[in-house]
Amino acid sequence: MRIKDICLFFGVRKMIEWVKQLNKAFGASFLWLIFLIHFTQGSRSFVWTAVSYQLKDNLKLSPSASQFVSSIAFFPWSIKPLYGILSDCIPIKGRKRIPYLVIATLLSLVPWPMLGIDSNLRSSQWHLTVLLTVHNLGSAMADVVVDAMIAEAVRSERASFAGDLQSMTWLSMAVGGIWGSLLGGHALTNLQIDKIFLLFSVLPAIQLLSCGLVGENSADSKVSRESANSSKSHPGNGNGNILDEDNILLKKSSASATRRKRSQKNSNKRASMRTKSLIPEKGDSLISRWFHSLKTATYSLLRTFRQPIILRPMAWFFLAQITVPNLSTVMFYYQTEVLNLDGSFLGTARVVGWLGLMLGTFTYNRYLKTMKLRKILLWAHVGLSLLSLLDVILVSRLNLAYGVSDKIMVVSGSALADAVNQFKHLCPPGIEGTLFALFMSINNLGSTLGSFVGAGLASILNLSSGSFDNLGLGIAMQVLCTFIPIAFLFLIPKEATGISA
Repeated sequence: MRIKDICLFFGVRKMIEWVKQLNKAFGASFLWLIFLIHFTQGSRSFVWTAVSYQLKDNLKLSPSASQFVSSIAFFPWSIKPLYGILSDCIPIKGRKRIPYLVIATLLSLVPWPMLGIDSNLRSSQWHLTVLLTVHNLGSAMADVVVDAMIAEAVRSERASFAGDLQSMTWLSMAVGGIWGSLLGGHALTNLQIDKIFLLFSVLPAIQLLSCGLVGENSADSKVSRESANSSKSHPGNGNGNILDEDNILLKKSSASATRRKRSQKNSNKRASMRTKSLIPEKGDSLISRWFHSLKTATYSLLRTFRQPIILRPMAWFFLAQITVPNLSTVMFYYQTEVLNLDGSFLGTARVVGWLGLMLGTFTYNRYLKTMKLRKILLWAHVGLSLLSLLDVILVSRLNLAYGVSDKIMVVSGSALADAVNQFKHLCPPGIEGTLFALFMSINNLGSTLGSFVGAGLASILNLSSGSFDNLGLGIAMQVLCTFIPIAFLFLIPKEATGISA
């Protein structure tokens, strides 16, 4: 016991020293804002558990209708690059970050007091869908803006802290996810849903107040300098260095093919000429400069996206999401109506899921970084298909015949599935900077479309509240679809490993 106390002491001491170093480099206000935004992102599980029950119990929606609403509500996460381009190219009062962060926070805040106060809004499927979409729009925009702030903060002399800030964001989100999942389920047993909506609004309200703690220099003085350098850097968003890094990585990835290098060099020359034509003249109006900046950023991002080394892996990750129907909402209905699992337990299961996700991240970083990316993704899909069989066993009730309780099946399935799912979100090689936001957006779009496919499958199989006769068939179809992306693994570069990714 004494050894454990010593280890705990040194672990806490090391953590405190780490935080002090970050505080010295970036300031307490900036670190607090980064922590709070990602903590709020993770803790959204606190309120989304209540949303799931609102759709099921109060609006009496079928599983397919409920999943349709959720899919629409999460669509703003599929267009994240648009928010980044907008904030980079159109400053508000000379600032590119904090004003947009304030707008994003307001969008994520306003829906919850409205839903908590007005019962008519909560009881209307249309109004609820719109407000949930507005909330996700604000959350996605805040996520993009804060990522841009982190990228700017770690430039030049503070570049060595890039990994530390990234670790802090993941840690903050994980802590928020565990907190939100744990308290969300317990809140449902003690509070009304309207009170939960009002209670969650406290976090974005604190986030809104915290936006005033961080200062930002005006971007007006940089406009002429960026225009002068744009012909050299071909900026894709108002930050030339980020897309410069993307282009450099692209050139490195294709260095082994001489003919490709020549064609890329020629295309870069043509792109340089086209980019120069997009640079606004000094006498142009403010709106004209904004238009030219948006046009330049969009063109450069699309030009980079068309590179085969970028397009092919992104196409695979998109296919991996869209070809596997998502039946999570149907399983939620089954767990609450047939298995009679309460919100408190389901919240605990999600906590175990977050721990499983952290375990998957640790396993990858510790043991799998040098493994070929194709092999990792292959075994990830094989693992997911095997884990889906646990749902088949659960639905068929075979687990009871062997003395395994439903709760053990749900908890173990949730933890293992989240751990394996982490490997499906590995970033393909060459995806850095601005392109990472595009990669995540395509992933999110594929996930949203996969949810629509799942809702359609549930409707075809007549899966509804109280009618789950064909659920086993639906899960079996899901298992078979899990093998479809394996046939397209040729889209992933053959020599790519976890390190190159």
